[in-house]
Amino acid sequence: MDIQTILEKQREYFGTGATLPVDFRLAMLKKLYAAIKNHEQDILAALQADLGKGGFEGFMCEVGLTLTEISYLIKHTKKFAAKQRVRSPLPQFASASYRLATPYGNTLIMSPWNYPFLLTIEPLADAIAAGNTAVVKPSAYSPATSEVIKLLVEEIFPPEYVAVVTGGRKENAALLEQKFDFIFFTGSQNVGKEVLRRAAEHLTPAVLELGGKSPCIVEESAKLPLAAKRIVFGKFLNCGQTCVAPDYILCHRSVKDELVKE
Repeated sequence: MDIQTILEKQREYFGTGATLPVDFRLAMLKKLYAAIKNHEQDILAALQADLGKGGFEGFMCEVGLTLTEISYLIKHTKKFAAKQRVRSPLPQFASASYRLATPYGNTLIMSPWNYPFLLTIEPLADAIAAGNTAVVKPSAYSPATSEVIKLLVEEIFPPEYVAVVTGGRKENAALLEQKFDFIFFTGSQNVGKEVLRRAAEHLTPAVLELGGKSPCIVEESAKLPLAAKRIVFGKFLNCGQTCVAPDYILCHRSVKDELVKE
C-alpha cells in the first residue's frame, strides 16, 4: 500500500469515530503492551544488532521505559479524556463551561536511530491514548529494530489505524508531502528544520525533539567522587548517543582540579 493510500484510509477510518471511545483506546494500549511483552526478546536482539546494546541496557533504556509509559497511559487516559469544568466568562455566567480534549486526527511519528524503540513506540502510545491514527516512520539507520517494530505493529493493528513505513530519505520526503494533522519528529536540527518547513506548508502543528549541547554544572558543595561517577555514566550510556548526555562541564574553580582527578 502506497503512502497516499495509507493516509486516505486512515483519514476515512478516523472519520468514522472508531478511535474516539476511551474503552477502545485502552483496549489498543493493552494490546500494544502485551505485544511488547511477547516480543521482548526479539526487540532486545534487534537493539543488540543495531546498536550493540546488551540486554540490561536495552531493557533499562528502551523496553522498560516504554512499558512504564503505556502502563501510565492505561491508568490515566480516562481522566485525560474526561470533561474538565472551567470557570465561565462573565457574559455567560449562567452557563456551565467545560474543556474537552480532542484528538488531532491523522498523526505522523518520525523517530531516530539512537533510541529506536523507545522514541518510536512511546509517541505511538501517546497518539493512541489521545484517540488518533498514526503513521510510524522508524529510522533507516536501525534496520533490525525497524523490522521488529513493523512486525509488532502489523500483528496487532490494521493499517487504517496504525501503519509502519520503512525506508530512507525518499520515504521521508514522500511522507512530508502529505497533509497530516500532527507531526512528531525526533532527530537532528538540520532535518528538524526541513520537517518544520514542510509542516508549515500545510499549517500542520508539529513537535520537534532535537539534539543540543548539554552542560553539567558542578558546584563547590558537590560530592566530587559521586559527581564524577555520574558524569561518566551519563556520557557513556548508550555509547554517548543521547541528546541529554553531558557535553561539557561548568564547575566552580575551587573544585576543578579535584574533579578532573576523580
